[in-house]
Amino acid sequence: MGLGTGEERACFSWVLFAMESKLFNLKFPTNKRQFEAQTEVQVKEEMGWRGILGFEYGIVQAPLGPDISGPELVAAVANAGAIGILRAPDWECPDYLRELIRKTRTLTDKPFGVGIVLAFPHKENLKIILEEKVAILQLYWGEVTKDIVLEAHEAGVKVVPQIGSFEEAKRAADTGVDAIIVQGHEAGGHVIGQEAIISLVPRIVDLVASRGIPVIAAGGIVDERGYVAALALGAQGVCLGTRFLATEESYAHPIYKKKLVEMNETEYTNVFGRARWPGAPHRVLKTPFFSEWRNLPSHENEANQPVIGRTTIHGVEKEIRKFAGTVPNKTTTGDLESMVMYAGEGVGVIREILPAAQVVKGLVEGAQILIKQHFTS
Repeated sequence: MGLGTGEERACFSWVLFAMESKLFNLKFPTNKRQFEAQTEVQVKEEMGWRGILGFEYGIVQAPLGPDISGPELVAAVANAGAIGILRAPDWECPDYLRELIRKTRTLTDKPFGVGIVLAFPHKENLKIILEEKVAILQLYWGEVTKDIVLEAHEAGVKVVPQIGSFEEAKRAADTGVDAIIVQGHEAGGHVIGQEAIISLVPRIVDLVASRGIPVIAAGGIVDERGYVAALALGAQGVCLGTRFLATEESYAHPIYKKKLVEMNETEYTNVFGRARWPGAPHRVLKTPFFSEWRNLPSHENEANQPVIGRTTIHGVEKEIRKFAGTVPNKTTTGDLESMVMYAGEGVGVIREILPAAQVVKGLVEGAQILIKQHFTS
């Protein structure tokens, strides 16, 4: 990197300190003199590592459906200082959800969240989430209303919607949410975003800057390089799905996890789950099965297809039909090679299945090293 003059190098160092301030939660100096006076020892002393929303780190584990982010994964992420999020069932089952939250609390004394897909029945589940006073209510694929935000805040629960457009971010900000996850088109699973995060995140950062709403970038981020890139775009945190899917604690089937390590390519499609969740495009691994059926006629869906497997999701036994949108969890049996396997564009960077705590540690320490070794003079 050609930084010739001392003044140029000082200017660049100032920019990098701004990035470090967000990563390490430093108190950002108000002028160059303060910056120059702040020694390496002082920097280390002031590293609060509080992250965002009261959590130690600005790292979010996405709520992986239908039950892939269960208590074991969420607790492991929380114990590592990041934000773990359970996925509520896509049907009303308040008693079961209460048990799920309480089971997670037996595995961690740290705060965590629960995610709801607003496209499915959720009113009774929402009541339980607020009664249990989890730290975060994550919302997706539906209208975030002022009433929901007010009710959550009265229960002491922070509200963090995931959005995919500038207009949706503006509406969410107007309701008084506590943070916004900005999903880019690169993301795996069901994708509401239509833009890449490199263009969408900075616009939303500018939109909410005066309101003090943290922006969390999501989509294709799997390691420290994506973390640092998101910080450079103005985000204060990152949300990872595929990387946490490929962990020891995730409830995904071992064959699914193996594919995440072995395969590199994904595709944005609407082949799977058309009957159950219409109008919900998704990004999947380009498995041989998908490649064969990627041009499935628009009038076809899983409703009239043969059963190819069986599974238990949130305690309920279910059949899996060809072209269903159900990923294989640990209980799934049948023709797993013909089932959907969601993944984001960053899957090609995943080399191995790791403990969730190691993923968190690698993100934080790797980002610190990356900034200090590769972006400073």
